[in-house]
Amino acid sequence: MAFTLYSLLEATLLCLNAICILHEERFLSKIGWGTAEQRGFGEQPGIKAQLINLVRAIRTVMKIPLIGLNVLTIVVKLLFG
Repeated sequence: MAFTLYSLLEATLLCLNAICILHEERFLSKIGWGTAEQRGFGEQPGIKAQLINLVRAIRTVMKIPLIGLNVLTIVVKLLFG
């Protein structure tokens, strides 16, 4: 199996799918990533809070486009193997 641009895009799609299916109350809260930590006024958020916000943003923004990309990937796999 050759490393192609398509395989890189497919791996990215799989990672985005994995991020989108993480359930905040069932999985993320058990490892301490459930809610963003409270910070004072003007303080920069830590790495943990930034990652939690990134997961929430990806889940919010990519929910609908991922459906289309998954369908497109399935069709391409069915047609071209």
